[in-house]
Amino acid sequence: MGVDGFRIDVAHGMVKDPALPDLGLTEFSVLTGEGQQDHPHWDRDGVHDIFRNWRAIADSYPTPRVFVAEAHVRPGRMPHYLRPDELHTAFNFDFLKCPLDAGKLREVIDRSITTLATVGAPATWVLSNHDETRHVTRYGRADTGVQALFRNQPIPSDLALGTRRARVAALLMFALPGSAYIYQGEELGLYEVEDIPESALQDPTWERSGHTVRGRDGCRVPLPWTGDTPSFGFSTSPTVTPWLPQPPDWKTCTAEANQADATSMLQLYRSALRLRRTEQGLQGEDFHWLDTPPGTLLFERGNGILCAVNLSDQPIPLPDTTTTLLASGPLTKDGQLPPDTTALLRRD
Repeated sequence: MGVDGFRIDVAHGMVKDPALPDLGLTEFSVLTGEGQQDHPHWDRDGVHDIFRNWRAIADSYPTPRVFVAEAHVRPGRMPHYLRPDELHTAFNFDFLKCPLDAGKLREVIDRSITTLATVGAPATWVLSNHDETRHVTRYGRADTGVQALFRNQPIPSDLALGTRRARVAALLMFALPGSAYIYQGEELGLYEVEDIPESALQDPTWERSGHTVRGRDGCRVPLPWTGDTPSFGFSTSPTVTPWLPQPPDWKTCTAEANQADATSMLQLYRSALRLRRTEQGLQGEDFHWLDTPPGTLLFERGNGILCAVNLSDQPIPLPDTTTTLLASGPLTKDGQLPPDTTALLRRD
């Protein structure tokens, strides 16, 4: 049975303080109100009356209608949006913005699962979206977390390293209990386009900031499908130019190129999603951590399915008597898990 899903943009901003007080801050210095209590624009309690009404309408249909919230709120406030009579699920920005650090990831994963369990809501996971720098680019930087909502100056990135780490994060995400959301193009390994000419920028942020903040266009460039030159099959007409220019180097990231490469990002995503459907242990809520060296993660799901993540700088041995179902990259010759690699395993 199919499910109709509805994304609610800025779900935390549907009700404002009726006095509309002036915060004395610019649009670009504070946008979400994260970390602020009793913010006059964001996360007002009145939004929940709206969502209760909407949920009653959704539940009146004979086939499922599911709400997905985009709500930038403090982690402790998220359960208020996902009570049984409100929204069904919400994007996990806590996870998206987390640096690729084993300790911090474990903290976010634990908080996500336990906090949402208090209202019976499933955890969710997401790595990129239309507002943030693509994670292939973020993970190739010294600081792998999200630096700011609106990007200004490009930050140097090692895209080869970022791609390896993006594969690590994707396989980790697909191994976790709950729902995983994929932003268009991440399955192709697309990176942030940071050299769009100023004359081609489309994000209103560019104009509103007086041409000082470039905005979010770098993660919104049209997808490359086929061929070796832009527009990479995005249009069948050679005279049509996409609204944002695609970099010529994307010829290696097209869906066609990914399809032909057994080791591509697309094939990794397809294999991981196939395992989520076929491996019963990945379909339930069973989840617990196992002891592991610093800089690494190891957890077990149902039916003896394990996920090992190595974010340290040394190879680590995999658990004894296990079979590797899928890995984000090659194992060492002696079967160890190299740095910047994730493996899904099954106990023998």
